[in-house]
Amino acid sequence: MLKRITYICLGAAAIMAAATGCKTPELIQKDVNNAVPQSYPNASQDSSNTVISVDWKDYFADPYLKALIDTALSNNQELNITLQEIQIAQNEVRVRKGEILPSVNIGAAAGVDKVGRYTSQGANDANTDIKPGKEMPDPLQDYMLGAYATWEVDTWHKLRNAKKAAMTRYLASVEGKNFMVTNLVSEIANSYYELLALDNELAIVKQNIEIQNNALEIVKYQKDAARVTELAVRRFQAQVLNTQSLQYGIQQDIIEVENRINFLVGRFPQRVERNSNAFGDLIPETIQAGIPSQLLANRPDIKQAELELAASKIDISVAKADFYPSLAITAGLGFNAFNPSYIFTSPQSLIYSAAGELVAPLVNRNAIKAKYLTANAKQIQAIYDYERTILNAYIEVANQLSNIQNLDQTYNLKSQEVQALTSSVDISNELFKSARADYMEVLLTQRDALESKFELIETKMKQMNAKVNIYQALGGGWK
Repeated sequence: MLKRITYICLGAAAIMAAATGCKTPELIQKDVNNAVPQSYPNASQDSSNTVISVDWKDYFADPYLKALIDTALSNNQELNITLQEIQIAQNEVRVRKGEILPSVNIGAAAGVDKVGRYTSQGANDANTDIKPGKEMPDPLQDYMLGAYATWEVDTWHKLRNAKKAAMTRYLASVEGKNFMVTNLVSEIANSYYELLALDNELAIVKQNIEIQNNALEIVKYQKDAARVTELAVRRFQAQVLNTQSLQYGIQQDIIEVENRINFLVGRFPQRVERNSNAFGDLIPETIQAGIPSQLLANRPDIKQAELELAASKIDISVAKADFYPSLAITAGLGFNAFNPSYIFTSPQSLIYSAAGELVAPLVNRNAIKAKYLTANAKQIQAIYDYERTILNAYIEVANQLSNIQNLDQTYNLKSQEVQALTSSVDISNELFKSARADYMEVLLTQRDALESKFELIETKMKQMNAKVNIYQALGGGWK
């Protein structure tokens, strides 16, 4: 019986589809362009040795940094929120899968019905000729136990395509999590190197305060000897105070960077363990960038955009199915009696039903058309987003490769500048003691030397940041 109803409804669906005119609106078409240049500007090409194949535990040698990253991957709140979003996407797949299968429910009911004697139904029952001993119970009880099922026949693959789109978006959410992991690893590493740089700047400031205090004492002696005036003493004293004020500014920066790391790690403010003494000896390793086409397979954000594009294409098929008739089948089987002792008496208490419902859009086709065109517009958006993500990834790598080369040259020159100015400080002090140099020359030399040391540390920090950023740009850190 049920099979016959299904065949009849499917035949009627074909007739209704033809009758309602299943012609769908024409869509704007756009081809996907995922081509990338064959190489990066001014970069050696080695497809067999790429940085993206290196695990972050091997890429970062500092044990304190490793411990921070490892803790953050477990405790970072934003990452854990993303993990729950993945669970939500996985549950959506289960929902879509369940919509394909028939919905079967079981239920039981009990009730009582007392009809008034002078109602139309009561008067009719009173005139009924019932044999003695077999009158209709009054009040009339009702007991039911049965199962019923509903099933939307997926004639046009609407439900299966919806499930496929949900699965694709679930995979995209996983790639989104991987991209977040990459960003988290990079952010912690950059903040850690910034913290080391600040520690070294603070150490330089303290050294300069000691040097300047010694120079101030010398100037005071020379003033007592009438070799310099009070102006020189005041200028040296002002220089000491200026450097001391730098110390407290750096200390505040250290606290803020520490707390930024603590936030990323998912803990309340505390000291971040580190080895600042080795900062000056850090040397960024040579980066093997590989070839640009590897970005398509290794950048999580590119794979996420690709999966979102695939899901948007499936959404068009789902929206298109709304133009066609939908078929729903309902069936039920159970027992119904006015006395509990009769409820399982068969066939007297047996009840069953089967029905097919065929619905085709007629008046609301404009709304369906709008939904269909919207799905197409979102697909074109996804194409542009995919292409933009590829372009952004290539530019990020190209920028960082150039940045690494330029920072290497800058650091070498800054090192020579620091050496020259450090020697100049000693020379200016000796010349000042022998009255062969003005005190302003000493002050300017000390200031220039301090600034050059800061700039050298800043350049070293940028070098380490470039090391982190190229690792991130090439898609490393999430595996």
